[in-house]
Amino acid sequence: MNYILFDGEVRNSLLPFTYTRPVADIRVGILTIREKWEKYLSLTTTTITEAYLEDKYPMVELEENVMINASFLPTAQLVDQVKNLQENQAIFKGDDVIAFFTTDSQEEIDFDNYTQLEYEGELLQVKNTWDIFSFNAQAIQQDFDLITKDRTSEPIPKGVQTINPENIFIEEGAKLTFATLNASEGPIYIGAKAEIMEGVVVRGPLSMCEYSVLKLGAKIYGATTLGPYCKVGGEVNNSVLFGYSSKGHDGYLGNSVIGEWCNLGADTNNSNLKNNYAEVKLWNYTSGRFVKTGLQFCGLMMGDHSKCGINTMFNTGTVIGVSVNIFGSGFPRNFVPSFSWGGATGFTEYKTNKVFEVAKVVMERRGFEFDSKDEAILEHIFEETSSYRNY
Repeated sequence: MNYILFDGEVRNSLLPFTYTRPVADIRVGILTIREKWEKYLSLTTTTITEAYLEDKYPMVELEENVMINASFLPTAQLVDQVKNLQENQAIFKGDDVIAFFTTDSQEEIDFDNYTQLEYEGELLQVKNTWDIFSFNAQAIQQDFDLITKDRTSEPIPKGVQTINPENIFIEEGAKLTFATLNASEGPIYIGAKAEIMEGVVVRGPLSMCEYSVLKLGAKIYGATTLGPYCKVGGEVNNSVLFGYSSKGHDGYLGNSVIGEWCNLGADTNNSNLKNNYAEVKLWNYTSGRFVKTGLQFCGLMMGDHSKCGINTMFNTGTVIGVSVNIFGSGFPRNFVPSFSWGGATGFTEYKTNKVFEVAKVVMERRGFEFDSKDEAILEHIFEETSSYRNY
């Protein structure tokens, strides 16, 4: 069977992260949503997403296909039901379609002509940006159980202090030196070639993907995820870094989501709680205004390729778009449009030729190429977001 993950109605609620990727490639827990589905299905998947992303994330359609709503995180029970779908059957959770069977000859999908099967179990659905950190503890546990089943961890090195060591899994090539790992509140997963330096203190749940690094003396509270090649120091609480991003020095990051190829300068801090303890509002791209999150704790949302200079301070509930460069004293505004250059004293437009120069250097340092597909995506986002840049 051919499985295709589609963005669904939540795509715009997950901006700025879905400017540069399909919903399926959001990381929550240890794995991206796509990686979760592929591990359960033991098959590769493709994607239905925005037209400007298709060159990088193509769709493969066969005679028979199962379409899966990428905002739903898979479980063994759900995957069994998806695998057993027949023609003209669809799985729903309430009013939301989870998956349906289709053929290449179908031009339109009318669910009134489908047998609608209700999924009865509990599911996590990522519908808003803040769901990424809010669901991270549950997602780490689910992924930990999936990845480590019937496998044996590498031994915990001498000198590493642990609580609940049976809840710690270390992949081959990981390096740990004189750290403290407390897995009593949730699992700790340390990926291949990852490194935990001396003096690091961790309280799980924690996910460290391959080649990620916790630097000297870092203090990490769960549930936190470091995607591939991330470097983190200072204090971090309940945050997700998608991958290839750095917060290499002291400073606080809490209840936040950081995209790929981002860098937080030394002593960058974000607030995750308002002084009056009120509900946090976040910028919503669909409505063009700030909306309630239902959360008392909510920090920073930063899109791909964005950077900030030393001593940057972010207010509670700040949204930073794609390819933003922030510097200077004071608090920048709570919503900074994509391709902005500046800080609290004002912004100018960050031209794509300068963005490309930086992206090429940053990605080459990790052994990756910034290619024509990446350029085309950022060019499209630059044009699409121009109306926000009314400085």
